[in-house]
Amino acid sequence: MPSRLSKMEDQQGDFFGSLPEGFIANAISLTSPRDACRLSTVCSVFRSAAEWDAVWESFLPSDYQKIVVAAGGDSLTFSSKKQLFLRLCDHPLIIDDGNKSFSLDKQSGKKCYMLDAKDLSIIWGDAPRYWRWISIPESRFTEVAELISVCGFEVHGRISTSMLSPTLVT
Repeated sequence: MPSRLSKMEDQQGDFFGSLPEGFIANAISLTSPRDACRLSTVCSVFRSAAEWDAVWESFLPSDYQKIVVAAGGDSLTFSSKKQLFLRLCDHPLIIDDGNKSFSLDKQSGKKCYMLDAKDLSIIWGDAPRYWRWISIPESRFTEVAELISVCGFEVHGRISTSMLSPTLVT
């Protein structure tokens, strides 16, 4: 005899199965990448809807094409927007003549920037007594600043707020 829980699951499965997949995809696109992945585990209709390009396009920043082209990644081709999204999360792009890197936060889809040390104002940054500029093969930038000695620590950086993800008002 079927349990009460399995009857409820069957009823919900029938309910979700009766909704148009585009409707579900639209609803998922209003959430976050993390929620889309979680929702894809609910049932097969959600899993299918969560794969739609329209869902993952909504998680990409509106200027993602411009950023990819500026990074020289215009030759990047992906079979889906989800693959592109995940690529931008896991493999930062070098932009702004090598002075910044760009990636996406996997959970929220927000833009993430990292500034090259040469793009920062580091107090005593040109004093060999305190700092050494070295090349590290694993670094995404050509040179990194290595702190040798410290008597004070002050670093300033600038980034245009127009580059950042907008704040969503809830």
